[in-house]
Amino acid sequence: MFLLVALGFLLLLFIWAVAQYNKLVTLRNQVQNGWKQIDVQLKRRHDLIPNLVNTVKGYMQYEQETLEKVIQARNAATTASGVADSALKENALTGALGRLFALAENYPNLKANENVKQLQEELSSTENKIGFARQFFNDIATKFNIAQQVFPTNVIAGMFGFKPSELFEVTEETERAVPNVDLSLKK
Repeated sequence: MFLLVALGFLLLLFIWAVAQYNKLVTLRNQVQNGWKQIDVQLKRRHDLIPNLVNTVKGYMQYEQETLEKVIQARNAATTASGVADSALKENALTGALGRLFALAENYPNLKANENVKQLQEELSSTENKIGFARQFFNDIATKFNIAQQVFPTNVIAGMFGFKPSELFEVTEETERAVPNVDLSLKK
């Protein structure tokens, strides 16, 4: 009788361990999927940028340095590896694009160009998709990390070598700054 109870307990323990392992594998795969979703949107962004630069190049003859910085930032971003490196390089690219869009405001013909408008809208849409994909990634990565840290699942995670996932985070202080919004109608 004692032997049956012991075997039953061991069988339950084995089933529980398999369930916890499968849970961790599922979460790890969801984290990888979340990263691939970000990667797809970043590729779309990287593909749109040369078209935008080529379109505005003729209008912005005196802004070649800005255009070169956008291309350099884009090229650096395409070589990023991992979450932290990608976040750093993509933030630099976002800053370079912001400067390009700010300069574009000084060129009335450029602002009226339908190709530029369409590319800016596509980039803006892609930026939103990247933001949502990063939020999803951080949510699932946090869930995965918590699952690895709580007892008793942490025992299974340690036995099978599961590693915590990095999260996207704001690393530059300028990104953390609260924008100054002036809604007054005074001129």
